[in-house]
Amino acid sequence: MLLDLQKNDRLRLRKPHPCGSYEWTVIRLGADIGLECNGCKHHVLLTRRELAKRLKINLTKPAAPAQPEKKDMQ
Repeated sequence: MLLDLQKNDRLRLRKPHPCGSYEWTVIRLGADIGLECNGCKHHVLLTRRELAKRLKINLTKPAAPAQPEKKDMQ
């Protein structure tokens, strides 16, 4: 899975940080991704592979629009 991240993106991870927050902000991009907890401001570095496993949703990116249903033309 290729992560399309930008600096200052807000992410929701699958498990909570010990402070109770699920949300993180991207503060560094590279081989390792730097994250800051939105609850307690703790900083961590994760590899792209590890972040891809832990990531639930990117809150900054809009959700993909639903495909309109095709109507039968008869």
